Amino acid sequence: MVSAADRAKDPARTSVWLNHRPPSRARKSDQPAGLDRDRITAATVRLLDAEGLAKFSMRRLAAELNVTAMSLYWYVDTKDDLLELALDSVYSEIDPPSDEGPWETRLRALATAYRQLLVRHLWVSPLIGKFLNMGPHAMLMAYALQDVIRATGLPLGRQTGALSAVFQFVYGFSTVEGQFAQRSAEAGLSQDEYFQQAMSAIQGQPQFGPIVENSQELIAARGADTVQEMHDRDFAFALDLLIAGIDAMRERERSPEADEDRTRPRQ
Repeated sequence: MVSAADRAKDPARTSVWLNHRPPSRARKSDQPAGLDRDRITAATVRLLDAEGLAKFSMRRLAAELNVTAMSLYWYVDTKDDLLELALDSVYSEIDPPSDEGPWETRLRALATAYRQLLVRHLWVSPLIGKFLNMGPHAMLMAYALQDVIRATGLPLGRQTGALSAVFQFVYGFSTVEGQFAQRSAEAGLSQDEYFQQAMSAIQGQPQFGPIVENSQELIAARGADTVQEMHDRDFAFALDLLIAGIDAMRERERSPEADEDRTRPRQ
């Protein structure tokens, strides 16, 4: 069992995936029948989706499963273990793209699936940076990402930068998109209604006049009728820009000038 003190002392080595429990444990007489890690993890995901990360607790989860809170600790050591299990489980919703086809198509498929995951499960964004993300589903996704980036033809030393450019963009874009959807729902409004109310409130402030006018021109030029269409068009174009950038950098790295730069002695 990994204590809270152990986690604080050596956080880089603490993960539910590094804490190997025995392959089987006999159920105590007071343990509820039918309870296992998979069922607990699935219930955790449902609660996080419905109520959010801030309201999640072992007590609330136990009530959802109609068991005692202490019975959950027979399967996990801490709440963080459950959050880590839930985080990895939703990565299974991302289907790795086919090994065949242009790398651009495969990259778009992965980026789009990642966007949808982050919007669908708003609680995932703050947890990604908290845990090691070394569960089986997360590792399969990491392999798929690396495979696609290798196919771009970029030199090895540039591939991690390309990964960061694309997937940190997707992370930021999708986190904001999901939070906007949540704020709209909490206000009891559609995203379009919330957007219109927000714009009306800003337009009512004279000091924001030039900014509002410029924003309206940008929105009109984008040519979208709904907030969702705005998100979709902006995401698609931004992703096209990143893919074009990767393609341009690949060609630049292949140029004779790049070879000279790499072989020139450094001062």
